[in-house]
Amino acid sequence: MSEKNNNDLIITRIFNAPRELVWKMWTDPKHIEQWWGPHGFTNPLCEWDARPGVKILVHMRGPKGSPYDMVMPMKGMFYEVTPPERLVFSTIAIEDANGNPLLETLNTATFEEHGSQTKFTMSVVVVKTSQQAAGPLSGMEQGWMQSLEKLDAHLETLA
Repeated sequence: MSEKNNNDLIITRIFNAPRELVWKMWTDPKHIEQWWGPHGFTNPLCEWDARPGVKILVHMRGPKGSPYDMVMPMKGMFYEVTPPERLVFSTIAIEDANGNPLLETLNTATFEEHGSQTKFTMSVVVVKTSQQAAGPLSGMEQGWMQSLEKLDAHLETLA
């Protein structure tokens, strides 16, 4: 389920896995590289150390032969890490030639025990956007939904 308010987004999903395992999927780079990004995307580089003040760098690559068949760096930083309940981090998907963000979001992920399952809620607040970011911004909800579908499938392989 997702709600969209202007450019901001709230996504809620129930994962059929205990909270500690879902938390691990969000904090271990070996797992992040398995599910991060839309369908068909891979992550040949994943620097993801979930500690406050630590920078994030994920090189996303689209499907071979597609217009996205190139390395697309996604940067960010962790602001709050409260195991196994809450992650707050920024993401920068697009930069100009000088490294200035053209699309930046602040993301808050919460993990709640829901019996043997986990209720996951993601709040995505657009902090900065530009005309050049219109395309990626319009696909943000779909991208997050596909990433979470991939996470769900990855969790099933671990069950």
